[in-house]
Amino acid sequence: MQSIAPFLFIKVPSLQNKIIAAKNGAARFNFFLRGHSAIQTVVNNPFRIGVLGSGKGSNFVAIADAVAAGKIPAEIAVVLSDVESAGILAHARERTIPAQFIPPGNFRTKLDEAAERAFVAALQNANVDLIVLAGFMRVLKGDFLRAFEGRIVNIHPSLLPCFPGLQSWKQALDYGVKTAGCTVHFVDAGVDSGAIIGQQPVPVLDNDTPESLHQRIHAAEHELYPRCVAALARKEISVIGRRVIWKKL
Repeated sequence: MQSIAPFLFIKVPSLQNKIIAAKNGAARFNFFLRGHSAIQTVVNNPFRIGVLGSGKGSNFVAIADAVAAGKIPAEIAVVLSDVESAGILAHARERTIPAQFIPPGNFRTKLDEAAERAFVAALQNANVDLIVLAGFMRVLKGDFLRAFEGRIVNIHPSLLPCFPGLQSWKQALDYGVKTAGCTVHFVDAGVDSGAIIGQQPVPVLDNDTPESLHQRIHAAEHELYPRCVAALARKEISVIGRRVIWKKL
């Protein structure tokens, strides 16, 4: 049995299909144990989402519009960015969603320790159930991942595990695949290596350029990401090992 702050994460193979509850402030987490996996559902009502982004925020806009339309049963509690001029902050403020710039520190690809603590504190203060990465260009490391284990998701512009890393649409085109796409996945300590929640294929056309393919993948992301976030908010997803199982409705 292993406890990881700030909430309880349990791996107990012998206690299958039992429920263990842990309390953390106002929020309560239930864990459904199946085999070697601990499946958590969060009791906050409404479900609270925190969004991290570094750029224009088009995926954030797609999710925020889905929330406003009632397609995602949740509220966006806070939007955080490591870029003071990021468009995602402007989009959030237009929607009267709390938005904050947090200086990332001196590293180019990750947060320094002070920045990491500030991001974690802001998300905990907002009492978020799920963290959605929407073009956040910093690699998340140990303490951040431990603080929100199993509650961070990202979208990647390829059909993982193919073409992880940067410019995956160009990697796909250069390789000559006939189908590209995008993937929503849980975030772990690896590079685009977390359990896959959902994928959407995008055909590669004979006259595609990296730019044209990227544009169509981006449009697919705006469909897939809200759909996956909605399923998480409705507790329609469970995880067994690396397999993400969608509840059949």
